[in-house]
Amino acid sequence: MSFQAPKGTYDIVPPASSAWLAVREALALPPRLSGYDYVETPMFEDTALFVRGVGESTDVVNKEMYTFDDRGGRSLTLRPEGTAGVLRAVVERGLHRGQLPVKVWYVGPNFRYEQPQSGRYRQHTQVGVETIGSDDPALDAEVIWLAVEAHRRIGLTKVRLLLNSLGCRDCRPAYRELLQDFLRGLDLDEDTRRRVEINPMRVLDDKRAEVQAQLTNAPLITDHLCGACKEHHDEVRAYLSDLGVHWEDNPRLVRGMDYYVRTTFEFVHDGLGAQSSIGGGGRYDGLMATIGGPDLGGVGFGLGLDRTILAVEAEGLTVGDRSRCDVYVVPLGAAARRRTVTLLRDLRQAGVRSDTAYGGQGLKGAMKAADRSGAAFAVVLGDRDLEQQTAQVKDLRSGDQQAVPLDEVVQRLVQAVQTQTTKENPG
Repeated sequence: MSFQAPKGTYDIVPPASSAWLAVREALALPPRLSGYDYVETPMFEDTALFVRGVGESTDVVNKEMYTFDDRGGRSLTLRPEGTAGVLRAVVERGLHRGQLPVKVWYVGPNFRYEQPQSGRYRQHTQVGVETIGSDDPALDAEVIWLAVEAHRRIGLTKVRLLLNSLGCRDCRPAYRELLQDFLRGLDLDEDTRRRVEINPMRVLDDKRAEVQAQLTNAPLITDHLCGACKEHHDEVRAYLSDLGVHWEDNPRLVRGMDYYVRTTFEFVHDGLGAQSSIGGGGRYDGLMATIGGPDLGGVGFGLGLDRTILAVEAEGLTVGDRSRCDVYVVPLGAAARRRTVTLLRDLRQAGVRSDTAYGGQGLKGAMKAADRSGAAFAVVLGDRDLEQQTAQVKDLRSGDQQAVPLDEVVQRLVQAVQTQTTKENPG
């Protein structure tokens, strides 16, 4: 029998994997350049961490988590999102007792049992950042800018930033009652009515047209912010303006996690159809206390690598180097194959991506393999070359070929590859 990847998952294989790696690096580079340290947490955690952290009223907890009992009878869950696990690690490892804010970034898969479709998978990969221990609005703006800068580096031009404030524990209760009074008067199904009583703001996030049509006159949180939240929101927007970041105010933006307060944001790409969100995040003051740590605020985001790749394709962008190597060695004869082993070692130790033709291929077949590899240079090495202690170095793009002394070939190729790279990437 033959096997297939489980429904809702996918394989990352060449040549598309080159774009995957390039986008992953572009999303991770801004936090790496901004003082964020890397963190990696387990792919499964205590189920209660997500129930308490993400929120019992969310679809993530109620419908989408992969939960199982291990052989010791413990309830574990494959992580559906990254923030709760990172905060658990910060508390458990005592990072919050050092310099604040704690600033970390991470990358890895999340798991949700969803109905698979284009842009929606049961396993999806995110690059995320979290900053813990400060309520400074400048930090909110920094986190948003990191994502904006990542999209710029990739070359995306059609990403829109939606921005909102969800208030705080002081101003949310009064707004909650006002919203509940409004929602109780609507024609809603039983599940949605239950949500009205548990977390009414989640109803604003309902994507069904029949629900959205009834929300036209719903009260908006931005009209009911306390003075501190309004000031915070205004300062975030002022900092974003200073950074040259364009945003769209969206007073109905809620997102899918219960832990968000104050700043909330989402990145959307209109070229992706119904699954237009390619990432988002917000402030989650109070979340750390909810999972048993100190009451420290935080802000972060998760950017979907899968959705970002789709956005790249929608804009017709070419990202990533699909070549497997820079130099391809073509040995002709047994003695040349022996010498090729050490030549490859020296090239690779010098940082040159290099490969060779295995299996005793002839010149014609080996040169075809060199072309398929994407290499910029080929090194042809035969018995006569070995006698003369030279190698034939061919520029596969210009067709120029010259004999180079064997003891100089590595140095010359290092220089040639560096020159070629500079020409192709002048910035």
